[in-house]
Amino acid sequence: MPLSVVAIVGRPNVGKSSLFNLLAGRQIAIVDPTAGVTRDRVSAFVESGRRWFELQDTGGMGMDDADQLAAEVEDQIARAIDEADLLVMVADVRAGVEPLDKVAAERLRRSGKPVILAANKADVARLDTEAAQFFSLGLGEPVPLSAKQGRGRDALLRRIRDGLPPSDADAPPKKAAMTLAIVGKRNAGKSTFINSLAGEPRVIVSEVPGTTRDSVDIRIEKDDETYVVIDTAGLRKKRKVSGDVEFYGRVRAERAVRRADVTLLLIDAMVPISKVDKHLGRFIVDARKPVVLVVNKWDLAKDKATTGQFADYLSAELTGLDYAPITFLTALEGRNTQAALDVARSLFNQAHTRVSTARINKAVAAAVRHRKPPAGRHGAPLKLYYGTQVAVDPPTLALFVSDLDNVTDEFARYLANRFRETLPFAEVPLRLLFRQSHGKTDEPKTKPRPAAPKRRRKRL
Repeated sequence: MPLSVVAIVGRPNVGKSSLFNLLAGRQIAIVDPTAGVTRDRVSAFVESGRRWFELQDTGGMGMDDADQLAAEVEDQIARAIDEADLLVMVADVRAGVEPLDKVAAERLRRSGKPVILAANKADVARLDTEAAQFFSLGLGEPVPLSAKQGRGRDALLRRIRDGLPPSDADAPPKKAAMTLAIVGKRNAGKSTFINSLAGEPRVIVSEVPGTTRDSVDIRIEKDDETYVVIDTAGLRKKRKVSGDVEFYGRVRAERAVRRADVTLLLIDAMVPISKVDKHLGRFIVDARKPVVLVVNKWDLAKDKATTGQFADYLSAELTGLDYAPITFLTALEGRNTQAALDVARSLFNQAHTRVSTARINKAVAAAVRHRKPPAGRHGAPLKLYYGTQVAVDPPTLALFVSDLDNVTDEFARYLANRFRETLPFAEVPLRLLFRQSHGKTDEPKTKPRPAAPKRRRKRL
């Protein structure tokens, strides 16, 4: 049985996103004095009194959007109201009852859904009495609170629990099989791609650059599995970033990469690879995250290049990601979007694969036969005694060697590439840890050996 849905609604700048973060217990939605920051529906799961529900934040009702997206924002609000089992209307006790509050209240009454009125910005107890003015909206007794100070949170949660329909769905939400971060520069088609995966207009799609401002978690069901897909703000060059909203959008896009299992880097086939694409590629490499290079709008570019030619172009431009798989699709038509998800699942499996020590040692021996290890200052070649896997996600191999000083970055890269060819990690980041050792571990235990010094490590 699905969880109940609680939608937070109200006019712009009454503190809806602040209240959303307060109830969710963490910073999720961007909070900024600028009106209209929230456009898409942002959601989170909340547990209160052994009851779970999905909480949704929405844009401001009656918002005058500078990018002419008011109609799209209103559509998302309408969808949230339609899906919700309970509505929380937020008002501002300091501003009092405004015309847009009356319009919003009338709209909610017409919905027929139960409504709780949250009188926000009552930062001190003496302002609680100001909440009485909102009785005139006909939505029952207001709950005075301060999302900024955390006042009234428990009282509001009690009202929410009491207002939710009876349900047996008190268990936590089903654990996602995989979390995907969708990143890319502006207008690459991230939101269109996500709507195609979700099978519904879950996020706003527009030709206006920078439509998505926040990171939005969207749960989708595919093949009896649940996935969390993170839509992120489209990025542009740092020197062109204007204001806090765009800055936080960039920070949260990078955070989305770090918390995702697999990242999908969307490339606009009609636009040359930019510094933003390269920055994202480098960030993903440094974060050691599996990544699919998703070439969107391929229907417009396929007459200009073959997939092989474009793949060679990406390899030359996005250094360090030559091992990443590439998919070509047209998100607007939903063409090949499922294939991108299938590739992401394959990368997830690769990143969580464990390999026996015997197989790793065969790969080490083959790599050494193919290329002689570098020699040290005194001419003695580096010896690789043995290797073993010590972690997954990313797959991490510990390699025991005769002299750490002889391990060059070039040889380490060679080993990583060879291991991708011979071990089941062909398309994911691989981490190598070099540890100094006195020799092979299979020497007879009766053979006297000097005390081993403290091992040093060298990371690739």
